[in-house]
Amino acid sequence: MGSDSNINMSKLYHIGCRRGEVGRYVLLPGDPGRVPMIASLLDDAKEISHNREYLTYTGTLLGEKVSVTSTGMGCPSTAIAVEELAIAGADTFIRVGTSGPMQDFIEAGDLLIAWGAIRDEYTSKQYVPPEYPAVADLEVTLALRQAARDRGVRHHVGLTQSKDSFYGQHEPDRMPVSRQLQDRWKAWIAGGTLCSEMEASTIFVVTRMLNCRSGGIMTSGIDLTHLLVTAVDGLKILIEQDIARR
Repeated sequence: MGSDSNINMSKLYHIGCRRGEVGRYVLLPGDPGRVPMIASLLDDAKEISHNREYLTYTGTLLGEKVSVTSTGMGCPSTAIAVEELAIAGADTFIRVGTSGPMQDFIEAGDLLIAWGAIRDEYTSKQYVPPEYPAVADLEVTLALRQAARDRGVRHHVGLTQSKDSFYGQHEPDRMPVSRQLQDRWKAWIAGGTLCSEMEASTIFVVTRMLNCRSGGIMTSGIDLTHLLVTAVDGLKILIEQDIARR
């Protein structure tokens, strides 16, 4: 075999998948425990690989190959997942996860669809300067919004804040930079930011650098039912649109 064949047959170092084992479309939860839950909404899904924090299942939707891969918690591991999934053949990514609401009008269980993210993390700065916006793909965002509307689920579309430190947000008073953390937090809220999580901005930036597309849908509660089915419904809408353009 030539060198290209060897590359195609070898497993990607971190996610443990080979080229062709993942679909064009990938749903990205953070928690590996949520991968089987999402995969159960696909057709004929089976486990492909599990290495470190990266668990991958692949099945189909509307006859198209779709994968679910956990990213782990935070932007560094998320960037690795996106990079290697793109090598394996993916070009459409949807972040599916939990988040902390930042506005008083958001109720527990509301869905939060991100059209953009505040880059309050450092991973994406290893790709492009901080002035570059972290923006989701419009078609992906509109498909997720339509899915939420069709299901009649309370939802909001707007900005998320992606951070590096969970406890820097939840226990800022004990940090030496507490004033800076609190001032920035107040600024994000005053600017209308919907929620806070730890992955979306890097997904949006890295996929742009890879000429791929991405979106993000999060829940403000602990019940994942509406989140997962709406994310899959949104992906179905996107697949239907892609098929219609062929």
